[in-house]
Amino acid sequence: MAGLIGDYKALAADLEEKLAKQEERLTMLDHKTALAKRPTLSTRAEVEAPHLKAFDAYLRSGDDDGLRGIELEGKAMSTAVNADGGYLVDPQTSAIIKSKLDSLVSIRAISNVVNVEASAFDVLIDRNDTGAGWATETSTAAETTSPTIERISIPLYELNAMPKVSQRLLDDSAFDVESWLASRIADKFIRAEAAAFINGDGVDKPSGLLTNAIVANTAWAWGSLGYVPTGAAAGLGDGDCVIDLIYGLDSRYRSNATFVMNSKTAGALRKLKDADGRHLWADGLAAAEPARLLGYKVLISEDMPDIAADEYPIAFGDFGAGYTIAERPDIRVLRDPFSAKPHVLFYASKRVGGGVSDYAAIKLLRVSTS
Repeated sequence: MAGLIGDYKALAADLEEKLAKQEERLTMLDHKTALAKRPTLSTRAEVEAPHLKAFDAYLRSGDDDGLRGIELEGKAMSTAVNADGGYLVDPQTSAIIKSKLDSLVSIRAISNVVNVEASAFDVLIDRNDTGAGWATETSTAAETTSPTIERISIPLYELNAMPKVSQRLLDDSAFDVESWLASRIADKFIRAEAAAFINGDGVDKPSGLLTNAIVANTAWAWGSLGYVPTGAAAGLGDGDCVIDLIYGLDSRYRSNATFVMNSKTAGALRKLKDADGRHLWADGLAAAEPARLLGYKVLISEDMPDIAADEYPIAFGDFGAGYTIAERPDIRVLRDPFSAKPHVLFYASKRVGGGVSDYAAIKLLRVSTS
């Protein structure tokens, strides 16, 4: 018995000595970390939610053990594991991406944006009123025309980005993986969406505003966009064409209408004056109120064409009624550590579509004499 007690005391003393040395090493490591102004090893683990730690581990090393068994609920997205190996972006990262898309993709800010869970979104348009007629007390009522329902289908296409980063950089504990990934994806998506919503040809991408059939507003028919000429072969003339553009739009759309143009066109319009020398583009009367062109808001989209012969540099209309953007709310991220060694590829994708949903709600200005 005495021998066993002696062995136990020796074992306890040896363990206590090892623990003391380990604590000393950790203290020295924390001291060096503080001198280098780097986050301590324990800080990240203490403050992060389980799903953020699991997602971060997946991005850095491909370890998906932490994602298993975690049940998450969020208004935007979740980190659920899909059968094919895909992972949804965690709520914090997805919020960053969405805010950048909303603020920087210009036409998105004024269009009708809907979230769908299908491969396409159908818009139903009531094109015509039902007919009506007058009758006397004894006359027979005649049959009147029925309203016409137009179905416009907006298919969803895949928009993707594939940034890469070295494994060594991912291993750096001070590197903010979420912010890096969000900024790279957002930059790619912003530029791709902005171009497609204006000039997309509808082939594996949204149908852009300017790729529809365009005819003179005097000959406008459903299925095409009407244009108003500037009256000058290569410029805006005296600016009266802008007034013609406004009143070329039906009055029911004018109350919510917005001008869309690029910066060069906006600069040219800023210089236009009326017969009394007053600028057509007036500064806002209240603080923080944006300047208005003839009383209407102006939205800058750099993908709109410049002022040149036979181009359409200005669009005017109620884009909330006239252009619809349909998208699935989830953004998926796949990690590929093999295809570009020693780098790791992150394949991010979302599905989005867009198209004109009411051809009467938008008019264009064409640089031409007629």
